[in-house]
Amino acid sequence: MKTQAGDPGAFAHFDLTRVDSPSFVVDAAKLRANLAILADVRDRAGIKMLAALKAFSMWSVAPIIGEYLDGVCTSGLWEARLASEFYDGEIATYSAAYKPDDLDEVLRLSDHVIFNSPGQIMRCSAIIEAARARGDRFDIGLRINPLHATGEVPRYDPCAPHSRLGFPIDQLTEEHIELIDGLHMHTLCEQDFAPLERTWDIAFDHLEPWFGQFKWINLGGGHHITRADYQRDELVEFLIDLKEDTGADVYLEPGEAVALDAGILVGTILDAHENGMPVAITDISATCHMPDVIEAPYRPAMLGEVPMDDEIIDDGQGGAVRLGGPSCLAGDVIGDYRLPVPCEPGQRIAFLDQAHYSMVKTTTFNGVPLPSIWLWDSANDSLECVRKFTWEEFRNRLG
Repeated sequence: MKTQAGDPGAFAHFDLTRVDSPSFVVDAAKLRANLAILADVRDRAGIKMLAALKAFSMWSVAPIIGEYLDGVCTSGLWEARLASEFYDGEIATYSAAYKPDDLDEVLRLSDHVIFNSPGQIMRCSAIIEAARARGDRFDIGLRINPLHATGEVPRYDPCAPHSRLGFPIDQLTEEHIELIDGLHMHTLCEQDFAPLERTWDIAFDHLEPWFGQFKWINLGGGHHITRADYQRDELVEFLIDLKEDTGADVYLEPGEAVALDAGILVGTILDAHENGMPVAITDISATCHMPDVIEAPYRPAMLGEVPMDDEIIDDGQGGAVRLGGPSCLAGDVIGDYRLPVPCEPGQRIAFLDQAHYSMVKTTTFNGVPLPSIWLWDSANDSLECVRKFTWEEFRNRLG
């Protein structure tokens, strides 16, 4: 899987020694720039734009997000609690399945509660009715699966064959539509406008008989709207037409696009040796800090990596160095890189575009420490340590 991002932006001038290692560094100025693009699309199209906490839930920047967007979408009770405590605006919650014991609070906290199947809506009808009877106000939605796969990697494609995500669109009936206020359709992953348009063309034929009955249609996330080459004008025209055709309010839920190229992961080379090629161990772990590197898999872009057509002078190797983490997992390999610094212990490196889907997925497998979190503002060069993780937090996790 090839990363669609990796623009260093202002990080090209950031001194990596200003933070400890390993560390996530998020640029508030880049975050604002992304949010301004999303807000512009929202305003021109007349829709609502929510930030997906599953991708980026650094709640210390919630006030910045609240300046631009209409709220957030969450993936269950704990994210809904986080949204309720720190974020402004609407809360839309979707889960592949709700525990009955959690649903009561989800309904209290959320404006939209989206189910994965009509069957679960019906099984939970007593909980829903009780919540409404006590005065809670919320809409009920259903996630649909248009059965049109567009993704590069099946495990990241919600429409892959036999997917558990979303109710198959060809099974929808009038009885199902009567249960809900709106539809949710999340089908993309790091994609541009064309796959969305193709998917909606297929969904249109199935849904047209019920146009006018939906309060809202939520097109989910996976839209790379803030990428420089995304077709934003075409998206705006499409959204305007969709609103007119369906008579519904329209929502988008970008996650990655909120924090695209807004963060780096800084690390240090700890050791180096030869094993058929130069090999270096870093305090960044693929399995603990960037699990998508292994799961996708993909090769994250490196800040300042030497292009293949340039001579390498500094590292003395004349070629790529295989970088891996400190864990015991043999596959804890980040990738092969032509380093911008000598391949020596103590040298700092950084990987680009690590704010989304890395910070939220970190683990302490093997007792590998979690990266600290820093907020930098490239507009005024202010730098703040938001969080450092202690040994006691690791100890208490499984005690």
